[in-house]
Amino acid sequence: MNEPLRTVDPSVAAPAEASSSSTTTTFEEFFQGEKADLFGILWMVTRNRFEAEELTQEAFVRVLEHWDRVETMQDPRAYLYRTAMNTFRSGYRRSLLGAKQTLHLRLPDDAIAEVDARDRTMRALSVLSARQRAAVILTDLLGFPSQEAARMLGIRPSTVRMHVSRAHAILKEEMRDG
Repeated sequence: MNEPLRTVDPSVAAPAEASSSSTTTTFEEFFQGEKADLFGILWMVTRNRFEAEELTQEAFVRVLEHWDRVETMQDPRAYLYRTAMNTFRSGYRRSLLGAKQTLHLRLPDDAIAEVDARDRTMRALSVLSARQRAAVILTDLLGFPSQEAARMLGIRPSTVRMHVSRAHAILKEEMRDG
């Protein structure tokens, strides 16, 4: 547990497929399999590497405290992300969002074009409110339904859908102008 989290570029962090309790047998395996993805997502949420690292560590500590119950869940990964988002929300009383259009881009093979695409994505995300970024990342990037995202963010599902809709409109305009 004393091993520091590796630094990853949040624009290329892709969440792994949902873990199931049948494939994850120990907390250490779960931690090793999920830490980079969670850190990358939290980095995009907070836009601060050190804050994302703190939130990642706090989420894993909370999961470890209840590991005997969490490891038997159908989707421990969902519990981890919900815990991380609750930790973020309780500390900052706000949430974040990402863009559907930018999250589904296929990056070109050209390395320079890849860097340009990542830069455009990060700039587009920066114009969104924290709640919008959180809602979009949870629903579009991570694939959680609005009901689950709402639970993670402590808001109503209709509010999540409103944030996602408004964020998509903002991002569509930003991507067109950029």
